[in-house]
Amino acid sequence: MDNLILVLKGFVMGVANIIPGVSGGTLALTLGIYEKFISSISHFFSKLKENIKFLLPIGIGIVIAILSMSRIISYSYEHFPIPTSLFFVGLVIGGIPLLFQKVKGKKEKKEVSSWIVFLLSLSLVLILAFSKQLFNLDFSVNFDNITITGYFILLVVGIIAAATMVIPGVSGSLVLMLLGYYYPVLGAIKELTKFKNLESNIMIAMFFGFGVLIGIVLISKLIEYLLKKYEVKTYYGVMGFIIASVVAIPVSTYNEVPNLVISFPQVIIGVIFLMIGYMIGNKLGEK
Repeated sequence: MDNLILVLKGFVMGVANIIPGVSGGTLALTLGIYEKFISSISHFFSKLKENIKFLLPIGIGIVIAILSMSRIISYSYEHFPIPTSLFFVGLVIGGIPLLFQKVKGKKEKKEVSSWIVFLLSLSLVLILAFSKQLFNLDFSVNFDNITITGYFILLVVGIIAAATMVIPGVSGSLVLMLLGYYYPVLGAIKELTKFKNLESNIMIAMFFGFGVLIGIVLISKLIEYLLKKYEVKTYYGVMGFIIASVVAIPVSTYNEVPNLVISFPQVIIGVIFLMIGYMIGNKLGEK
């Protein structure tokens, strides 16, 4: 039963990493597995059997989500953007009480500095969310006739994306979108699940995936260090990331869904899905 719950939590993390504005790190935290997830990756070989037992079900859930949900998520965002985005807002909100428990009763000598960290992290995510309006960023990437240099850049992009996937509140998909790699990578994964252009898409997935692995290991060690040395400040920063992501998710939906029409029925259904997401996030976070 515990393994099944870990697969489900991994599945939720995997789906989150597909969607712009939603952070897999946020949901790992709100689902109650973040610290152990970071520790297991950072010290993978020191407790190999225990770490494999914990990470394998999560990894299976993530892979199943990415392979099975990429087309479904695209369809949902295209046809039901508001309910889809509000469902993930609900998942995030559902886990916020768990985060507050992490810092409840913990006092610091310089509590003001913790609030400064909170405001900085909050501002960073909001700037990322509104970057299209603020900076009019628009990069375009094409994997047709990709060169060795292109594969190397893809590796680096994978490292950057992984780092942002692990940091709570910062959306790896949103960063990929800002860099122009989101739709090309998603398209390659979609084609791979349909067994199209196998040689090219396997190479793209390999280089990007290897970059993701490197990025996850590096950022996990950094976050573990911060949690040990500056636990309260780190959680204040995480709270800023997560609270800002509640705004970032619908803003990203508005930015990326063409000709978005906000209708009354979609809003009502969206509120229902928000409550469902909240209950799921809250319940999974307890387990």
